[in-house]
Amino acid sequence: MIIVLKPQASEKDANEILTKISSLGLKPLYMPGIERTVLGALGDERVLAQLHLDAYPMVDEIKPVLSPYKLVSRELQSHDSIVSIGGIKVGGGAFTVIAGPCSVESEEQLFGVSEMISKQGITLLRGGAFKPRTSPYSFQGLGLDGLKLLKAAREKYQLNIVSEIIDPNDAKLMHDYIDCYQIGARNMQNFRLLEAVGKHSDKAVLLKRGMSATIEELLLAAEYIINAGNPNVILCERGIRTFETATRNTLDLNAVAYLKEKSHLPVLVDPSHGTGVKSLINPLSRAAVAVGADGIIVETHLKPTEALSDGHQALNADDFATLMADIKPFIKAAGKSI
Repeated sequence: MIIVLKPQASEKDANEILTKISSLGLKPLYMPGIERTVLGALGDERVLAQLHLDAYPMVDEIKPVLSPYKLVSRELQSHDSIVSIGGIKVGGGAFTVIAGPCSVESEEQLFGVSEMISKQGITLLRGGAFKPRTSPYSFQGLGLDGLKLLKAAREKYQLNIVSEIIDPNDAKLMHDYIDCYQIGARNMQNFRLLEAVGKHSDKAVLLKRGMSATIEELLLAAEYIINAGNPNVILCERGIRTFETATRNTLDLNAVAYLKEKSHLPVLVDPSHGTGVKSLINPLSRAAVAVGADGIIVETHLKPTEALSDGHQALNADDFATLMADIKPFIKAAGKSI
């Protein structure tokens, strides 16, 4: 539930109520505002009923949060959250572009891509050191060596690193090498993994929608991370599996508008995985801007024909330069800036 205090309520009044909430084994939330202080209580509804907060003179209003996802809901927080990836803001008036290869293959490859995106003013590099692949015979990533290359690229090109985590035990290992944990579509409901990254509240988490997941399931997955202690969650629509075979997935831009309406978390779009067709990345990136997305994450590679994974959907240097030029008027029209 949400507890709205009266304008004259003091910090002492708020702490008294927060202590009462904690004493019943509920999770207290403290959200001071400019005009009003708002408190929250999360937990069993039967226990919530025992609070009897209407008896407190400084309580102005009590509202139940009806949605199954509490912490990510606009019912709890009406204003947009802004998440930082190594100092780069995602959300608010910013339109964020994350770019890089599907997987880290070599120093030459990664440094080449890093230089390529840096020339376009992009400071967020994506690259997979650990890659969950459908086939056990496909390239699985370089592991720790890949993380070391990402760290080297970060230092040489002043980039911030986004990289996928697939094992809860790797959260500590990856911590010093990356600026943002990426949870891939296949792990969206790996609840132990969600809780593991939730314990590292100093790192952002990019949470991709599962290929067959509903919007509610995505939001509840985000709830796991925030409930574990990390509020720095970024949602990502990356396409869902439908009956359509013309594209790799069906990019659900309906979801972007719906997520922005129901949740305060920033939302990115992945047109690379959403289509799997290189020629469609540009128009769907423009569409992502128009529908209200806070940014895009795209796959880039100096030599896509030689890529060890997802080369068919990776943009080369010319393609990426064209994309950046084409989306800028749309970003400006949306009242945002890169």
